[in-house]
Amino acid sequence: QVQLVESGGGLVQAGGSLRLSCAASGFTFSINALAWYRQAQGKQRELVATINSASTTYYANSVKGRFTIARDNAKKTVYLQMNSLKPEDTAVYYCTIRLSGSAYWGQGTQVTVSS
Repeated sequence: QVQLVESGGGLVQAGGSLRLSCAASGFTFSINALAWYRQAQGKQRELVATINSASTTYYANSVKGRFTIARDNAKKTVYLQMNSLKPEDTAVYYCTIRLSGSAYWGQGTQVTVSS
């Protein structure tokens, strides 16, 4: 079955960096687009970045120029490199994929940015 497992979250000071990873299994990784979302406490889940099979990327305005999404098809893993982190980036970050009309989500990884 489809599995997405995020890792790499943690506590970091403002201005610092983290790299999140999402290891995928249960589907043909290389031909599918994936995305990172985040959800801060008390707020709605929001799109952070996407990457398609051609490695074309999209970023939310709030992270553009600071975050980079990338994929390694051999490792079936998608990454989110987060630089110049701000306290407002604090959230649970989720990896997701849509297959045949259904959305699959990982369990999430907590990112906390202290000021």
